[in-house]
Amino acid sequence: MSDFTAPSVTFSPGFGAETSTYRRAFGLLSSRAPREALELLDPAIAADPSDRGLRSLRAWAYLIRVQLRQAEAELRGLVEEDPGDTWARYALGRALERQSRLSDALPHYRLAAAMSGDVEHDVAVLRVERLLMDPLT
Repeated sequence: MSDFTAPSVTFSPGFGAETSTYRRAFGLLSSRAPREALELLDPAIAADPSDRGLRSLRAWAYLIRVQLRQAEAELRGLVEEDPGDTWARYALGRALERQSRLSDALPHYRLAAAMSGDVEHDVAVLRVERLLMDPLT
């Protein structure tokens, strides 16, 4: 997913062990090592399931590994908790689009585009709208 950017950096207030885990996992994901990142993330999330930064990284790892249903579940939880999380909203659109669920992806892309003004998000909206208009899809 070379055209997909990482989640924004989100640290918990204490800047403790979870910050170190976040940085290590982020580095692994940036290096395209999602399995190794998940090995770090899963126990850290089990210890603190409310850590949105770690959960965002886990969603990113699932997207890299093309574990789209797991990514979707993680991202839906993040979006439900914070509907204004632009990264999670866009990533959910990606997970749904990659499952060929274009009608489900489009509202998430539209919201991400409206919230961010990011050209990449606008392009995703146009791409999915065109695919939905194509009778062969």
